[in-house]
Order: sequence, then structure tokens, then C-alpha cells
Amino acid sequence: MQKKIEKIIEKFRPYIQMHGGDVVLLEIIDGIVKIKITGACVSCGMADVTFNQMLGGMIKEEIPEIRDIVIEN
Repeated sequence: MQKKIEKIIEKFRPYIQMHGGDVVLLEIIDGIVKIKITGACVSCGMADVTFNQMLGGMIKEEIPEIRDIVIEN
């Protein structure tokens, strides 16, 4: 599961880096994915939408066992 999530993040990463940010997978516990955002993403008002809806949607579509995405700064 971790490798699948990392692969999805790698596909998504260029979009984030284009805007001055980055994302790192921290852990997966009981269907909850914890990620860390850095750079411009930390102060961006759209980070929640970008990571929870866009990235989270991609992850949940590929891996239905994932229940939630949690962002840690």
C-alpha cells in the first residue's frame, strides 16, 4: 500500500513543486494517510482543497481502503 501511495504522490508532485511546495508521505495507520506539506503549500489557502480533494481523491480511487488524508505542517 505504501508503494502505491508513494507512486501516486510522485505523479502529483510536479504540480505541487510548480507552485513552490512539496509533499512527503509520513505514515499510513488504519486507513489514514498522514502527509507533510512544505514550502509555499504551508501558507496556501487552497492547500486543503489541493491535498484532501485532489491528492486524496486520487489515493482513495486507487486504494479504497484509505479513509482519510491528514495534513501535518
